[in-house]
Amino acid sequence: MNIFLIGPMGAGKSTIGRLLSQELNLEFVDSDKEIETRAGADIPWIFDVEGETGFRDREESVIASLSTQKGIVLSTGGGAVIRDANRSVLKEHGTVVYLNTSVAQQLDRTSRDKNRPLLQTADPESVLKDLMSVRHPLYLETADIIVKTDGRHPKTVVTEIIKQIKSQSVLESGQS
Repeated sequence: MNIFLIGPMGAGKSTIGRLLSQELNLEFVDSDKEIETRAGADIPWIFDVEGETGFRDREESVIASLSTQKGIVLSTGGGAVIRDANRSVLKEHGTVVYLNTSVAQQLDRTSRDKNRPLLQTADPESVLKDLMSVRHPLYLETADIIVKTDGRHPKTVVTEIIKQIKSQSVLESGQS
């Protein structure tokens, strides 16, 4: 079983992914960390040198590689759903969970993080709203499960994800 977490930056994908992997005894992998490891550089540097397109190319390669592993919880970057190839490979190789959060919550959770190149601007709220308007429909299209994270403790979110996955598995096995 693979579980892939999608959603905007600040939704809690890394935190919830770690907890979920511990609870289910699966390996946790963060696609952004894997990109940095493989590149030998951090994401802001990759954006500076290669631009967003270069970063997205690296991201697509990492997601294609990681998604074929077995027994992982994968936290993806907020923009991973932009590419058709990423959406397809995630849907094909596991259960996709959309961690849905508000722009206000994103602002609160990302305000002090300098490792987010797209938010290094005078108006990060406007950037987040624009990103959400483009990405939200893609998150919905890709997701098997949608969980709201606003104002919720990560362990509560993990419990809900597990409950929904079990419920979905029961439904699917009943259809056989």
